[in-house]
Amino acid sequence: MIVLGIETSCDETAAAVVTGDRRILSDRILSQLDEHRPFGGVVPEVAARAHLEHLDGLVSEAMAEAGVGFAELDGVAVAGGPGLIGGVIVGVMTAKAIAAVHGLPFLAVNHLEGHALTARLTDDVDFPYLLLLVSGGHCQLLAVAGVASYRRFGTTLDDALGEAFDKVAKMLGLGYPGGPEVERAAEAGDPKRFRLPRPMKGRPGCHFSFSGLKTAVRHAVAALPPGSPGGFDAGDVADLCASFQAAAGDALVDRTTNALRRFRDLHPGSDTLVVAGGVAANAYLRARLATPAEAEGVRLIAPPQRLCTDNAAMIAWAGIERLRLGLTAPLDFKPRPRWPLDPDAPPAAFAGVKA
Repeated sequence: MIVLGIETSCDETAAAVVTGDRRILSDRILSQLDEHRPFGGVVPEVAARAHLEHLDGLVSEAMAEAGVGFAELDGVAVAGGPGLIGGVIVGVMTAKAIAAVHGLPFLAVNHLEGHALTARLTDDVDFPYLLLLVSGGHCQLLAVAGVASYRRFGTTLDDALGEAFDKVAKMLGLGYPGGPEVERAAEAGDPKRFRLPRPMKGRPGCHFSFSGLKTAVRHAVAALPPGSPGGFDAGDVADLCASFQAAAGDALVDRTTNALRRFRDLHPGSDTLVVAGGVAANAYLRARLATPAEAEGVRLIAPPQRLCTDNAAMIAWAGIERLRLGLTAPLDFKPRPRWPLDPDAPPAAFAGVKA
């Protein structure tokens, strides 16, 4: 089985070819960092235009690198949402055209399911497992019982952790993208210097909240003395980044511990915690999550960093998983700006698209 995957839900244009025996034949990603850096964040219209300009060429490159023709494909998978709707439309229409012209099954993949199933591509993880999905737009804990079968234990009540990293970076003038910049600065910092809140820590349940932590960082930034012209002292920045990252890590550990206990009650004998999404590329947070995994007697699986951030290999693999079950989509599928993994989960205050 060979599937072409396409990903255009945010600011990475990506195409990949993956096989049913877990071989990634090609994995092409074109970042739009230079286009969005002057604005300090992703501009939806700019992202959509960049996808439109580059996607056809990237698909051709991916197919050539894989050494396969369209006639050899078993399906075309695309991220059909959630995401920035302009970009999602570009990817969906391209995938539909390829499927229609070559008579191939069309597979509309939930972008979040792509992240959720990546561990099955990289580590052949068996169902069920607990998933911590952390990215720029999402922060959720879900029991993964199977393909298209998810039960949400917790979500963010306000901001996603990746968004918080980006905002902290912006406050400190660290540039875009913010997450890697904060992680890099934190390596030289003292995580105990600034006393920051640990949102939701110690409370029952599995929901997250990061808006209060962002506000506390903003107050700390306002109190910093000026350093070099137009900036802050490098030591102050490092200490604040380290303190913020430690607070975020404590919150993740606390919420994940609660979720693990609930998950083990529902699925006795299950022994896997998976962390996925763009924030899962953060080495410090990956290391911190080893603590609740060890305490609860489960193994921690984190995909390689390249497959944590948005990519088309995960979309192709999710397409393979769906194709095996006959879960194809009609060519009149409508791109979705919102698409929860667990549509039956109760509403969470202020969760919005993160629900």
